[in-house]
Amino acid sequence: MIEAYDLSKEFNGNFWAVEGVSLNVQAGQILALLGQNGAGKTTTVRMLNALLTPTRGWARVAGYDVIKNPQEVRSNVGVLTEQHGLYVRMTGDEYLDYFGRVYRLSAEKRKARAVYLLDYFGLTEAAKRRTGEYSKGMKQKLAMARALIHDPAVLLLDEPTSAMDPEASRLARDEIARLKSSQRTIIICTHNLVEAEALADHVAIIYRGKILLSGALDELKRQVLGAAEYEAEFAESYDAEALDLPAGVEIVARNATRLRFRIESPQTTNPSLVAALTSRGARVVSFYEVPRTLEQVYLRTMERAQETTYAE
Repeated sequence: MIEAYDLSKEFNGNFWAVEGVSLNVQAGQILALLGQNGAGKTTTVRMLNALLTPTRGWARVAGYDVIKNPQEVRSNVGVLTEQHGLYVRMTGDEYLDYFGRVYRLSAEKRKARAVYLLDYFGLTEAAKRRTGEYSKGMKQKLAMARALIHDPAVLLLDEPTSAMDPEASRLARDEIARLKSSQRTIIICTHNLVEAEALADHVAIIYRGKILLSGALDELKRQVLGAAEYEAEFAESYDAEALDLPAGVEIVARNATRLRFRIESPQTTNPSLVAALTSRGARVVSFYEVPRTLEQVYLRTMERAQETTYAE
């Protein structure tokens, strides 16, 4: 698991790249850490991986303190960085074997893990080629394999599917989901909001080194976007003027054959609303929740943050 409280990093005596970050990611959970370039995502990950010492605050990763036990932290974490740092004169299998040695895997374990990961990411045929000859997508796959070579308890992934083709991206997402189900603790830094929404249990949005908001996505949708909205579609024109709405329900948009409602407590009021519609002669074709996305939450949050910054 990953725990952090008031995690902060100051550079040059006057610039706080990260300030007051607190996180709690349990085993079997994925946190998507979202933010603009320069927001503090990479600095946060480097502190969690014990590569940077916090100026203030503390963090424990896989049960180890990042300040007191940096070696143990790094031994239990798999890291995918935005810059791969591949050794271009090594072949793919040599590269994975080298990192297997770094993590002190036995020769048998190194070979088994390398064979599995090269096959999983479709790199078996390229295993004997120097990595300098790899395409961007192939390099991303190999870097992902390197992060997984020692089967770590914690994964810190920076743009895990960047430059991958659609098939490889799906394989990477499948692998991340599988690792989550095997009780890994995972943080993903990504600009791909669709991918983050598909994978993450919790989301944290960071801006200028500070967490603006964090929590489960459904909670954040309600917090940022307001109550859920539902839409009813009718088989023919319907006049809703005489409709007796349950408490906590309001009409926010309409046309001849559709009504959109904002509903505070859908589980308790939706049955009453549907009953009210049908009792007033509405021929309901469909009644569904209007989809709201992580992208909407993110953009609204960033818009408010920037408005506040400019106002200052």
